[in-house]
Amino acid sequence: MEERVNIVFKNLVQVFGLHGYGYRFGGARSRVRVPPNPPPFIYSIQHPSKLRISLSRQNLQGLPNLEGFIGEDSIRPILNSPFPIPHSRKQLMKKKYSQHFNIRETPQNQPIPGRQMVPNSAGGFAFGVDDWTRLDRFLILGSEGNSYYATEQKLTVENAQTVVRCIQQDGVRVVNRMTEISQLGRAPKNDPALFVLALCAKFGDLATKHAAFNVFGQIVRIGTHLFKFNEEVKGFRGRGRWLRRVNTAWYNTMSANKLAYQAVKYQQREGWSHRDLLRLTKPVPPDTEHNAIYRWITKGELIENAPKILEGTEKIRCLKTDTQQAVREAAKLIQEYKLPREVVPTELLKSPDVWEALLIDMPMTAMIRNLATMTRVGLLQPMSKVASMIEERLTNQNMLTKARIHPIAVLSALQTYAQGHGERSQNTWQPVPSIIDALDDAFYLSFKNVKPTGKRWVLALDVSGSMDWGTISGVPGLTPRMAAGAMSMITAKTEKQYVITAFSDHMVKVNLSQKKRLDDVLNTLGNIPMGGTDCALPMLWALKNSIEADVFVIYTDSETWHGQIHPVQALQKYRDKMGIDAKLIVVGMLSNGFSIADPNDGGMLDVVGFDTATPALMADFVFQ
Repeated sequence: MEERVNIVFKNLVQVFGLHGYGYRFGGARSRVRVPPNPPPFIYSIQHPSKLRISLSRQNLQGLPNLEGFIGEDSIRPILNSPFPIPHSRKQLMKKKYSQHFNIRETPQNQPIPGRQMVPNSAGGFAFGVDDWTRLDRFLILGSEGNSYYATEQKLTVENAQTVVRCIQQDGVRVVNRMTEISQLGRAPKNDPALFVLALCAKFGDLATKHAAFNVFGQIVRIGTHLFKFNEEVKGFRGRGRWLRRVNTAWYNTMSANKLAYQAVKYQQREGWSHRDLLRLTKPVPPDTEHNAIYRWITKGELIENAPKILEGTEKIRCLKTDTQQAVREAAKLIQEYKLPREVVPTELLKSPDVWEALLIDMPMTAMIRNLATMTRVGLLQPMSKVASMIEERLTNQNMLTKARIHPIAVLSALQTYAQGHGERSQNTWQPVPSIIDALDDAFYLSFKNVKPTGKRWVLALDVSGSMDWGTISGVPGLTPRMAAGAMSMITAKTEKQYVITAFSDHMVKVNLSQKKRLDDVLNTLGNIPMGGTDCALPMLWALKNSIEADVFVIYTDSETWHGQIHPVQALQKYRDKMGIDAKLIVVGMLSNGFSIADPNDGGMLDVVGFDTATPALMADFVFQ
């Protein structure tokens, strides 16, 4: 079947790293000369589902065939990436054996001789991370959304198998690590921790299950978490004694007022409701207040000793119209009973007076999520009292820490709010500039305090095609490359001596500095064209330009394959020629099993991207 495919040769050249060669496209029987900076070109070809690309025999004999998938604008390699070879037999005869077996300069599509390396998903070779490092990556980054080379299913299966191995090796250690990351708010979402908790319930030994029982309430903190956990457990085990005990403990040990708030705010999630769980668990209420809550949840009856919030919920549900009188009554009930947004009838959520009443006791997370709505309904205006209140809350580090506000939540809110329209809806609003500035400040405040090191930093952002694929924690529009740029600004805001660079299969000019606001950083990085991946380029660039650096920080997915020298070899070359014992920090932006950092080199560190503890950990490592 003939199909018209848009092949952008610029992307083709960036992906495969070949310039000026003649290509023959299978079925087309013709050659096209590709210049160093080719324009977009439309070509008609014959292909079923794959396109075979072979180099012209007349020009380049001996180069391996390449095979790839057709996409809208690019071709993804699925076999191996090419590397330059001589163009004549005479040059071939001059090759030395050491060029095929060299521990100082080895093409990235080959392992370094004598080193334990594993093939990554792109066809190159990298160092495999151990199971405990990958456990950290999964707990912090999760596997929500596809990566460039792996589907969400594949990443999740690989990570689940890693977690099971860790549980079988030391289940109590898994529980402790999971609790630490969840409790300190180091992960953008709690979902990976809930998944690991469910795996512990299935694959853990008795000691692991006891440990998981003891920390259950520290990880499963709200109704949404409880519903999510019970849904995850369905895939591994039946509803046995252990599950009934932890669910019973969650309901019976929570204070009555807090439980009543959970009952009205999180009534149904993930296909579960409190009514479902109470009927399956059948907990014996520890007091009359809990008994009243359980009766209201299961039968909808309001009896004596019920917490006040249940009474307020019943009253506000009776207000079905958006008349001025109903609005006033709703605002009064919200303030009197401290009602959450979830119990307010939809018709009343169009009123600024209702939102002003909700804002008084609104949790920080809910406030950040609803900034756009409060602006759209007219409550949030420039230089207003409400705007000042929100700005004060957003820039209060104690409030951010207490509410476990993760930088990703702030970055997501900033990205959406600043653009003035939703990612999944048609709603629009006029952003308030001071709120954007407050969100920008909140992003940096949501990380742990970092002390400047006084060292010279080269911050290198991987902007290759694989980093522009998928999302961070399922946030629409927030790709790993954009998130990497935001993370680099933490160091840029802290250190005086730094340079921010970007690379794919070549160095990319990027106009970033500490004076840039985060929404500008995201826009800048989102518009960079894609290319292949060569993580050795930052060190080679610094060496070529005699840049004196104490530490290189590479934000990447470690799917490197393009270069003629591995990153660790490039760093050693830089150390030898510059006479500087430079360190390398690799910030992993995906929960895969690869790293370009050598685990046997004390001058290299592998950390997880968007862990709130990462910037401080990096600074401590550089101080050593």
